[in-house]
Amino acid sequence: MTPAQIERFFATLQAANPRPASELQYTSVFELLTAVLLSAQATDVGVNKATRRLFPVANTPQKIIDLGLDGLEGYIRTIGLFRTKARNLMQTCRILLERHGGEVPRTREALEALPGVGRKTANVVLNVAFGEPTMAVDTHIFRVGNRTGLAPGKTPLAVELQLLKRVPARYMVHAHHWLILHGRYVCQARKPRCWECAVASCCDFTPKTPAPAPGQV
Repeated sequence: MTPAQIERFFATLQAANPRPASELQYTSVFELLTAVLLSAQATDVGVNKATRRLFPVANTPQKIIDLGLDGLEGYIRTIGLFRTKARNLMQTCRILLERHGGEVPRTREALEALPGVGRKTANVVLNVAFGEPTMAVDTHIFRVGNRTGLAPGKTPLAVELQLLKRVPARYMVHAHHWLILHGRYVCQARKPRCWECAVASCCDFTPKTPAPAPGQV
């Protein structure tokens, strides 16, 4: 994808959705961190279903600890790997209270030191909560980066570094959400919906997927 195509790609996505937002539901930085931690190998829909029950009861580090491990597991057991995630979240809450005054830290180093928080989760928090121009490469962004030619790479980190170099600075704050939403709803894994893609003309993927015949899904 050429620089001119990249500019057109993001200008088109911006025009269609000027202020994209995470589909995870949260009302504080801690709730965002919790939701992202729980979302690994799970859908946003599934996480939101669990946190709609959890957050009204426990939405601070101290309240999560007060639930106890068994209590926390009861709220999130519908989410994949819930036992591991519950242990990580409990340990994270203790660290937030002991080292950060109960607040979510604003640096990558401090975020990645929290149990269950890797580079992707840290990037989401830095971007969504604090407006940092980071790029959290999930399966959708990894696929879109490679398939379109926007940022080819063999690993999520390679794609992330390519995106940080190639995405124009004026689009960086929202680029992460545009790419996730595009991968989730248009540039899908099994059958990209090229026939309804607004940025198909910018994309290196060939041949473009044709529209399904009438009566087919």
